[in-house]
Amino acid sequence: MVLRLFNTLKRRKEEFVPHKPPKVGLYTCGPTVYNYPHIGNYRAYVFGDLLKRYLTFKGFEVNHVLNITDVDDKTIRDSQKAKLPLKKFTQKFENAFFEDLERLNIIPATTYPRATEHIPEMVALIQRLLKKKIAYKSEDGSIYYRIKKFKKYGKLARIDLEELEAGASGRVRADEYAKERANDFALWKSWSPEDGDVFWETPLGKGRPGWHIECSAMSMRYLGQQFDIHAGGTDLVFPHHENEIAQSEGATSKQFVKYWMHNEWLLVDGKKMSKSMGNFYTLRDVLDKGYDPSAVRYLLLSTHYRQKLNFTFTGLDAAKQALQRIGDCYDKLAVVKNPKHNPSVHKRIAQLHKDFAKAMDDDLDISPALAAVFEFVKDVNVLIANNELSKDDGKKLREAFEEIDKVVCILRKKEEPLSKELLELIHQREAARKEKQWKKADELREKLHKQGIILEDTPQGVRWKRA
Repeated sequence: MVLRLFNTLKRRKEEFVPHKPPKVGLYTCGPTVYNYPHIGNYRAYVFGDLLKRYLTFKGFEVNHVLNITDVDDKTIRDSQKAKLPLKKFTQKFENAFFEDLERLNIIPATTYPRATEHIPEMVALIQRLLKKKIAYKSEDGSIYYRIKKFKKYGKLARIDLEELEAGASGRVRADEYAKERANDFALWKSWSPEDGDVFWETPLGKGRPGWHIECSAMSMRYLGQQFDIHAGGTDLVFPHHENEIAQSEGATSKQFVKYWMHNEWLLVDGKKMSKSMGNFYTLRDVLDKGYDPSAVRYLLLSTHYRQKLNFTFTGLDAAKQALQRIGDCYDKLAVVKNPKHNPSVHKRIAQLHKDFAKAMDDDLDISPALAAVFEFVKDVNVLIANNELSKDDGKKLREAFEEIDKVVCILRKKEEPLSKELLELIHQREAARKEKQWKKADELREKLHKQGIILEDTPQGVRWKRA
């Protein structure tokens, strides 16, 4: 089956053909480490993870670069408020970001370049643009990109250059008199007293990079002047990704990225996230309410990436229940022991893989892909209930779950062993049931439940799971 992805640049689905198959160069925009990312940010990271996992599932070798923006206006501003050196201030939030990625089962990128560690690459790129007269130096020493020199500017966002408002990049200083055009954007910002001790002495002068040049320089450093996929949130289409194209293609005269992919907004209770509205949540806020990271991951990936996602705690509860259904089915397969093999197992597994891949090949269409998983769960539960599976059948069906889970990564992790004390309580309850001491058995069940252990009586014996 052919993988087709929606290319923002072309506004249509296209067959995915990398420059040098089976190798794939993937760049996803990472965090600006001045605060904890909110759950809307994590939709982009989960989307990027789903994309990478499925490319790997299809046999591609993915070289994934995810940048860390550790110098910009916000990091400088907030580090000064905290009275901390920039590096010490950003390190706290960078560490928190990596902890959150692990919680959400997001596969580590191949490379995590930090902006502060790639100033020479940015300077070299700006020098190329200056030499080609696509960039110019203003009176205060800052360097700007001359948009009128790039005839294709606006091709990603489908905007008319003449209609751009002044300062459209949102990352330029207000002194517009220093620029040739109001919407030219900063490549290099000359040092000002507000920057404090955050600056670099370079051939460009004393200063620091603009936001957009960081991603162009770092992506080309690790993926080359041309690579396959650049992904991020839809809010980055303009001006950030538009400016990346202008900088990179202006310098190299080559197509920068073949496929641009963007995930839609995340809403909270149907509204845009806002601290003033009380619906602004970081991942840590959600986990502190007692929710499992797997439920958050499931909710973030269960709606197609190009559709707006409405985040609600009711939705999180439903995600938890969905995961429970899958996990319970998977766990039950470990204890099936009918001696007779069921010949339908192979066919059911083949159908699952076919339906899942067909949906995912269609621009990562996750809804029918997950529907195929739940149809599989439904069928397997019937086979378990009717005692129609052998031990070998159970193993093969578990492997089928695990194969799909390489993409969605929603199976719960293996439970930690129970303490001797808890195991003894389970054994006591089993003994009470055998002796038909139902009141004692119920009391022991309740005692275990209060300690976070739920018991389930099955034809194959008692099973336990953590609440």
